[in-house]
Amino acid sequence: MSGSMVYDCLTYRNDNINRALEALRAGRMIQIYDSDSREGETDLVIPAKAVTYKEVKWMRKDAGGLICVAVDPVAAKQLKLPFMADLVREASKNSDDLGEVVEKEGDLKYDSHSSFSLWVNHRDTRTGIPDNERALTIRKIGEITEKNLFGNGVRFGDEFRTPGHVALLRAAEGLLDDRKGQTELSVALARMAGITPAMVVCEMLDDDNGKALSKEKAKEYGKDSGLVFLEGQEIIEAYMTWTNCE
Repeated sequence: MSGSMVYDCLTYRNDNINRALEALRAGRMIQIYDSDSREGETDLVIPAKAVTYKEVKWMRKDAGGLICVAVDPVAAKQLKLPFMADLVREASKNSDDLGEVVEKEGDLKYDSHSSFSLWVNHRDTRTGIPDNERALTIRKIGEITEKNLFGNGVRFGDEFRTPGHVALLRAAEGLLDDRKGQTELSVALARMAGITPAMVVCEMLDDDNGKALSKEKAKEYGKDSGLVFLEGQEIIEAYMTWTNCE
């Protein structure tokens, strides 16, 4: 491996990427904007294992979107996490009503399919909805993802129950090959950072107009809050470099 390739693998020419990876390794929040041609939304993003009730409060109050945990496709498959659409599709075999509502090709205006899996609570929670209980569930998702990837043979149902209040997102198996959503972008960053690839994502909403927060306002918020702001294309390009270094 050449010296220049080592540089590309460990320190990217895009300093935004370097600063984002440093922040994630330290368990700090960053921002990811997918693209103008996709959802056109900015998410607050942080490693699941770093979350406390304070980060849940932060996302709930300052972002306002759905707090979800994106799970690496390898771990999701080994943990037997299903896609929610597949569960409903299977259940619809016994219910015409369910068959009418299950996701169909062309339903989504921004992608080919949804990444939603189960909604869960950790078994040590009571209702699962307070910030401290959601934080516990989120951290435990990070922990079981790490245990799974290290081959510890863990069973997801031993620690979690569904329905619950934390939405799981299952990253596409090809990761950024075909689907390039916040789910895949955040997991790609986790892989590049060398941290457990279970990432919390939450969309930033605009209190004034009822829409997603604009990219300009999200950048302004990030600047005021000391957060690294990444665009999806920056992550895609860096991830391609990283995969070529393996």
